[in-house]
Amino acid sequence: MCLALPMQITKIVDNMAQCTTHGVMREVSLSLLQDEQINMGDYVLIHVGYALQKITPAEALSTWELIDQMQALPD
Repeated sequence: MCLALPMQITKIVDNMAQCTTHGVMREVSLSLLQDEQINMGDYVLIHVGYALQKITPAEALSTWELIDQMQALPD
């Protein structure tokens, strides 16, 4: 199973973006989203260093709430 995490874009240089979430920063490629209008402040789903899809802030929050709930489950 693959997992893509929502992150917010804080900086864009050429085809690369600096993204953050939960205090973690990553440099990610925007090459898979060339046909989309991507701006600083947008939320994207990140998997293995690539932005896969632009999402709304509400979708990002909902996803993190679900991930946090899963982490709280007992082993």
